Amino acid sequence: MKNAVYCIAKNRIQAETIVENLKIAGLPSQDISVLFPDQTGSRDFAHEQNTKLPEGAAAGGVAGMSVGAILGWLTGIGSLAIPGVGPFIAAGPIMAALGGAALGTAAGGIIGALVGMGIPEYEAKLYDGKIRDGNILISVHTDNSDQVHKTKDIYKNAGAEDINSTSEASVPS
Repeated sequence: MKNAVYCIAKNRIQAETIVENLKIAGLPSQDISVLFPDQTGSRDFAHEQNTKLPEGAAAGGVAGMSVGAILGWLTGIGSLAIPGVGPFIAAGPIMAALGGAALGTAAGGIIGALVGMGIPEYEAKLYDGKIRDGNILISVHTDNSDQVHKTKDIYKNAGAEDINSTSEASVPS
């Protein structure tokens, strides 16, 4: 059975620190999801992530590496518009959930996608409000209990908020 470990990062610097530490810990990029509002200028940011990845990869461990290079490591990053909610940048399994049937749920796009991924509705509503306020949702999907503990430690050490985990039947790929 897969597990999902979620947290809220307050800003992109904190989010990039978390994603970089997940990468260093050996967690596969396809198991990491990130979701945040596409605010002023972030459409260019998303485009840059997709087109500047080689330069970002070449920068390697250089301090101050751009957010685009770090988040560009994630699978399936792109921007999408959720009807009635607005534009977002998403990567990983949550991108598939948001692009699928979750958009038609009565609970709404983000809440429906999160509930569909196994998050209890009350937590999904909490995350939805935080994301709409400009925070960043990060999740890791794993069937390895050691990775669950490692992920929670990475979140805690980075000062993330609302750290939770849940078991899920399956995650869209």
